[in-house]
Amino acid sequence: MKKWLMNAAAAVCFLLGLIFVVVPGPTVIFFLIGLTLLAFHYPFARKYLRICQNTLTRGCQLLDQKLAKK
Repeated sequence: MKKWLMNAAAAVCFLLGLIFVVVPGPTVIFFLIGLTLLAFHYPFARKYLRICQNTLTRGCQLLDQKLAKK
């Protein structure tokens, strides 16, 4: 029951993320929440969550470097 509920919540988060791709909103946050919920039970979600975390970390570091130069 718990796994089913977490999968349903992840699906809702992904759908909200897809809606927010078209309508302005927190798209990345909903996708990350959905991946986090799936990562509790599925190894493929852990892999993609790790990739997203690394990509966001690198992006923030690059932004910090660019802002520090100005």
